[in-house]
Amino acid sequence: MGFEWGQAKVIISGAASGLGRAVAESVIAAGGQVALLDCDVIRGEALVKKLGQRAFFVAADVTDAAALLAAAEQASAQFGGLDLAVCCAGIAPSARLLGREDLHDAELFSRVLSVNLAGTFNLARAAAAVMERNAPDQQGARGVIVMTSSIAAFEGQVGQAAYAASKGGVASMTLPLARELGRIGVRVMTVAPGLFDTPMSQSFPGKLRENLAQEVPFPKRLGEPKEYAELVKTIYESAYLNGEIIRFDGALRMPVK
Repeated sequence: MGFEWGQAKVIISGAASGLGRAVAESVIAAGGQVALLDCDVIRGEALVKKLGQRAFFVAADVTDAAALLAAAEQASAQFGGLDLAVCCAGIAPSARLLGREDLHDAELFSRVLSVNLAGTFNLARAAAAVMERNAPDQQGARGVIVMTSSIAAFEGQVGQAAYAASKGGVASMTLPLARELGRIGVRVMTVAPGLFDTPMSQSFPGKLRENLAQEVPFPKRLGEPKEYAELVKTIYESAYLNGEIIRFDGALRMPVK
């Protein structure tokens, strides 16, 4: 047995929308407590009003390591501990190395890695520092960290060099962090989603969304954020899941373009 979802004490980055929001809603519905981290203050404050007194919002940029550590400390103090961190913050600009008008912006590449890769590392770092102080359960468990990669880490398309590199880095961190944090009873897992119905995909033209859905072998649709939340719940509750990357994509393999 692992932890119980209804008693989860959680911190989530990118929590104001999409995958992060779905996890927050699931935790609150079950009876747990959630610290919501996001740059989008309007959405974040609106969500915390909806979720109620067992949730609070912190306006934070995941590239600010000190801010994330402070948020993790605040969550631990308010909840009486912290036992789950879910890293969902990310950006996905598209740019070719050799564009029609110019080269790939070097600063954009660095920005994507800073948000997606370093931002994930920063929350994992902050959460581990706080979880180490938890009293262990009978198996010595103190917490779980769930990171979000992408199938682009394995089949990055043309124009996704920065995004694929950042998500590949997240995948590559999984085992080293799991090996290191095993000594304090903290498990580390990564989910690599395929095409999900999030604000990112909702910005696509309708026809493109339909075409993308038809590329999925089965079921022929975009993934739903609540399904991501269900997988995070399974990871949290399953004590033997550790150090692995789970593709979550309906058997989709991305084409070249």
